[in-house]
Amino acid sequence: MVGPTGMARMPDSRAVPETGAVPPRVFDKVRKLVYDKAGIDLRPGKEALVTARLSKRMHENGCPTYEAYVDWATRDSTGEGLLDLIDALATNFTSFLREPAHFEFMRRTVLPALGSRTRVEVWCAAAATGEEAYSIAFTLQDAFGIGLNGGTRCRVLATDISTRALNCARAGVYPAERFKGVPRDWPAKYLQKGSGDAKGLNRVRPEVASVVEFRRLNLIEPLPPGLAHGGAFPLIWCRNVMIYFDTLVQQRVVAGLERCLEPGGYLSTGHSESLNGIRHGLEYVQPAIYRRPL
Repeated sequence: MVGPTGMARMPDSRAVPETGAVPPRVFDKVRKLVYDKAGIDLRPGKEALVTARLSKRMHENGCPTYEAYVDWATRDSTGEGLLDLIDALATNFTSFLREPAHFEFMRRTVLPALGSRTRVEVWCAAAATGEEAYSIAFTLQDAFGIGLNGGTRCRVLATDISTRALNCARAGVYPAERFKGVPRDWPAKYLQKGSGDAKGLNRVRPEVASVVEFRRLNLIEPLPPGLAHGGAFPLIWCRNVMIYFDTLVQQRVVAGLERCLEPGGYLSTGHSESLNGIRHGLEYVQPAIYRRPL
């Protein structure tokens, strides 16, 4: 059934919810669906993960069975049901200054070469809940002084497939313990401490957060034109997402990222990821960092 807004109606939530492992036929259906729509490769052996993630969403959405939930997600003409399912299966773990060698390379090698530019744009292509994108913004602030004086010199484009993760990222509110290990001056410069009911939480200062643009984007779909206002990016971060893709999807994603790099621009991948076995025109610089030739 379809509701008045075009969104498929939920099954009867009064039914007794299904328990136990996701049935094999449903796992196969989910596996094909998320591969076709998001490029996520759920190999056999991931049944327990799918069971845990879908069980929670099934109950939250009032669906009595795994199959009913998947059918609702696929029938929903608004696309929100499918996004709900992909959100449930997407892994959005990240942290501030994760894999700090990349930030050191950015600070020492990339940014000094961009110092004479009137506009600096960086793309964080798998932003999850925002910690990486804000870490990039803070590093740019340290180098160029963005936001705090009303400047618009720098822009961080932060994209992700998960609408739920992006909503968290846009809020820019994190527990104080998430900032352990960041430079000692960052909290005072870039964060607002919560008080009262918000005690123990920190929010990214609005004038700094304003340089980060969050946008939903599926990396396996054709990339829209104009991602970079200047035509291409001098630096793209796409870390710890390609591990969920098979070689065919990795090939497609890397080709798209390469087209968005300016000559001489850098691509940072996760340290657990490698471009070995993928056709590309990038030069190896150091572990998990590649450069498009001039």
